[in-house]
Amino acid sequence: MFESTIAGSLPKPSWLAETEKLWPKWKAEGPELQQAKLDATLLWIKAQEDAGLDVIGDGEQSRQHFVHGFVEQVEGIDFEHKVEMGIRDDRYKAMVPQVVGPLRLKGRVHASEARLLRASTKKKTKFTLPGPMTIVDTVADRFYGDRIKLAFAFAELLNQEALALQADGIDIVQFDEPAFNAYIDQAADWGVQALERAAQGLTCTTAVHICYGYGIKANIDWKNSLGEEWRQYERFFPALAASSIQQVSLEFIHSHVPPELMSLLKGKDVMLGVIDVASSQIETPEEVADTIDRALQFVPRERLRPCTNCGLAPMSRAVAIAKLEALGRGVALARQRLA
Repeated sequence: MFESTIAGSLPKPSWLAETEKLWPKWKAEGPELQQAKLDATLLWIKAQEDAGLDVIGDGEQSRQHFVHGFVEQVEGIDFEHKVEMGIRDDRYKAMVPQVVGPLRLKGRVHASEARLLRASTKKKTKFTLPGPMTIVDTVADRFYGDRIKLAFAFAELLNQEALALQADGIDIVQFDEPAFNAYIDQAADWGVQALERAAQGLTCTTAVHICYGYGIKANIDWKNSLGEEWRQYERFFPALAASSIQQVSLEFIHSHVPPELMSLLKGKDVMLGVIDVASSQIETPEEVADTIDRALQFVPRERLRPCTNCGLAPMSRAVAIAKLEALGRGVALARQRLA
């Protein structure tokens, strides 16, 4: 019961990149940087195992940002002339690359870290990729002129990498779609379809992560404006329930998401956010187990997968490790309660 995992990202060690930043600068170059990325990946594999987690990720240590880590390996994108653009429905500004021509992969994107992950743990592995809608929202389109057409172009490339990750031995391929909560109607209309195109042909487990964003000020301010009930999930969960995607990761602890919305995901595994990424306060095992108990009113125990609300990338390393340990201990306690 309660197969535990993280949403995706973990903090960069201080010797690899700037700390506690969402877009950190690397502290090395060339072959030295590539080795440092893999060393950091090994560090976090061990930390997850030590915390008792069941599904292990790479912590996205080889990516400066979860979207740009993929698109920097795509032809047709200009990183030299970034422009400032509002993203996530203009929630905040970011410097983004421009799409200037037909999109094609330059080659494999995440082969080295995926193969290292698979070779370095005997546990199940999960690898994360940005979802098509979220990529579209994090680049400036100067070529396709149509968000849907651009999303499906990215979906084809994501599918190529996802199939290769599966061949590398990855057990779960997860697509991250925080943009779903910003563009609710579009998510239900074509976002889920683009997501399914990205997952086409996969025989490993497929997942999607949909949260309310990293624990940065712009996202926290936005969440504070959403009122007493956050019902965004209600609009597109039915489309996900009808899709081929097998697991859905959602934000829950310390949020205003009504727990009954999880009932809309009947037939899916629910990766339940039981660790808050917007606070440095460490959850107690009892708090994690209580959060799991609340969700069991709406999700069968065999389908519940305790997780973090979102990535931990902007947090300090010490806080992130403590939260991983809280997740592991809380899940162990929840199992004891139901034994």
